[in-house]
Amino acid sequence: MEEVSIEGYEAEEKEALFNELLTKHGQEILQLCYSYVKDPSIAEDLTQDIFVKCYKSLHTYSGKSKLRTWLWRIAINHCKDYLKSWYHKNVVMTEKESFIKSSSNRDVEDLVVQKDEDTRLASAVMNLPVTYREIIYLFYFEELSIKEISFVIKKNENTVKTRLRRAKKLLKKRLEE
Repeated sequence: MEEVSIEGYEAEEKEALFNELLTKHGQEILQLCYSYVKDPSIAEDLTQDIFVKCYKSLHTYSGKSKLRTWLWRIAINHCKDYLKSWYHKNVVMTEKESFIKSSSNRDVEDLVVQKDEDTRLASAVMNLPVTYREIIYLFYFEELSIKEISFVIKKNENTVKTRLRRAKKLLKKRLEE
């Protein structure tokens, strides 16, 4: 699916491709949005907006990058636009929840300890400045390469490497406190 050119597709094929995109990448786009806005309901709204935008723009996909990378670029730009928006700066949300996945088949004590560590790590990552947070998220949680991250955030590879190194150093310092 990733390396396919969209140009020769019929409407039904485009819809099938879009549905596959939504199924395959919906959860990771939701998590990406959450990493920016730190609110589950807003992250869900942004994810829906991103996929609507993706559907409307599917015909513009040129095949120069992977379809997933193209989708990520749309998502990151949309999240950044939201954070710059009047609505985000002037509307206060009252209820927040945590999007942390827990694993099963462990004893309760291990699960509690793991959840505490996960919460602490997630909190430390979420409190990093956006430029570092996005690099950490894309590199470790989405397992994108330096080159892919460079393309997604429109920065050169050395900038990505520098930000990643600084982010890890800052994260380590915060976790040791």
